[in-house]
Amino acid sequence: MAYRQLRELLLTGGLAPGEKLKIDRLRRVLDVGASPIREALSLLVSDQLVVRHEQRGFQAAETSRENFDEILSLRSTLEGKALCQSMQRATPEWIEDVVVVHHRMTRMKAIGSDKFEHEHKNFHMTLIGNCNSPLLLRICDQLYDLNIRYRYIAGRSQDYKGRKVEDEHQDILDAVIAENSDHAVALLRSHYEKTGDFLKAYIK
Repeated sequence: MAYRQLRELLLTGGLAPGEKLKIDRLRRVLDVGASPIREALSLLVSDQLVVRHEQRGFQAAETSRENFDEILSLRSTLEGKALCQSMQRATPEWIEDVVVVHHRMTRMKAIGSDKFEHEHKNFHMTLIGNCNSPLLLRICDQLYDLNIRYRYIAGRSQDYKGRKVEDEHQDILDAVIAENSDHAVALLRSHYEKTGDFLKAYIK
């Protein structure tokens, strides 16, 4: 519980990048003991969301343009690879899963549900989830969450300067259904690059 709560605070900006994470304060915020807090922070070090300083305790990981560029580059490369592998192993069941998850995400967006962010991630992870590479999927999952921090820095703005993100998702889905892997991968990478260009305006 402590891990999940702290992770959510770090991803959404409730604990700001670079903020010192004092055990006593976190105990009061989460209403749990010091030991679960320390264990959770140690796990979050592995997630690249927290930095441990010898003799100085824990700190929320900093954000930077360089860090974001690295995350974006790795996501484009690794998720492109995972999507290609998923499509090489495509089954009717997997394609149906992608369609269902896309529909659920679109519906959550249309009604303004707080569940949209969860379904958005679910869509992207389902797209690559047929690649039969657990380690690759774990890395992609982590990179997705590291990227989410930058989305919250931008204040979850929906001002995408004329972009129709829903259409981009639909185009990726259509390419998957059409079994055109090269086009699907190109669309996915373009989707990330466009979002990256938007978010960079908010990163110092």
